[in-house]
Amino acid sequence: MISGYVPAGGVDHYYEDHGRGRPLILLHGALGTIESCFAELLPRLAARRRVIAVELQGHGHTADIDRPLSYDQLSDDAAAVAEALGVTPVDFVGYSMGGAVAFGVAMRHPHLVRRVVHAGGACYSPDGIYPELLAGGEADPADLAGSPWEQAYLRVAPDPSAWPKLVTKIGALDTGFAGWTADEVRAVTAPILLVIGDSDLVRPEHTAEMFRLLGGGVFGDMGPMPDSQLAVLPGTSHVGMLERTDWLESMIFGFLDRDSVP
Repeated sequence: MISGYVPAGGVDHYYEDHGRGRPLILLHGALGTIESCFAELLPRLAARRRVIAVELQGHGHTADIDRPLSYDQLSDDAAAVAEALGVTPVDFVGYSMGGAVAFGVAMRHPHLVRRVVHAGGACYSPDGIYPELLAGGEADPADLAGSPWEQAYLRVAPDPSAWPKLVTKIGALDTGFAGWTADEVRAVTAPILLVIGDSDLVRPEHTAEMFRLLGGGVFGDMGPMPDSQLAVLPGTSHVGMLERTDWLESMIFGFLDRDSVP
């Protein structure tokens, strides 16, 4: 493994480079780090691929700057990191917020993207999120005191005292996300694998609708299979998805390597 920093969007982004083979970029979830999100999954992916795991603005080893978090900016940053490392067009695999960022790269920088895996909370509109979750308002840093997310952050952050500010920024990112229009989703050309748990933070019917907008929802025995795919993991919550490493590994490789299978 090698590690370093890549400047993008005014931020020096920390990354780790594992394994060999066709590259993929791995993006963590909100408040997460490479370690806290992918300690189990990353070695499995790196056994067959070159995995470049990136920590986004304010997360993990990557310092924050005086700029709010937005999916457009985070997607532009991730795209710039991929270009700077010279690996495009590249596969993106993201969990939760990282999946939305990867989807944003496919929308805003399609020439840089080969395929995208959006695992956990895959949605295109706040309407897809359970209303009771939205009604909870922004997260309180005190509620996350001592959590695995805080502990992982404190182990590697350049400024551990910035944790409350990150929690506040993530709350603003969540409540300020207006979503993407159906036409914007339809316009995505890269194949997308949407993965949610059956007890995830989004309603399954919403993610199924997103799948239809991406060209899914067809009778595959009577015509060509769609380029995009949908997976709903049984007995799986949003955070619990990170424990489904066997399923995720098989689904991710089955999707990313699909074009090499007759």
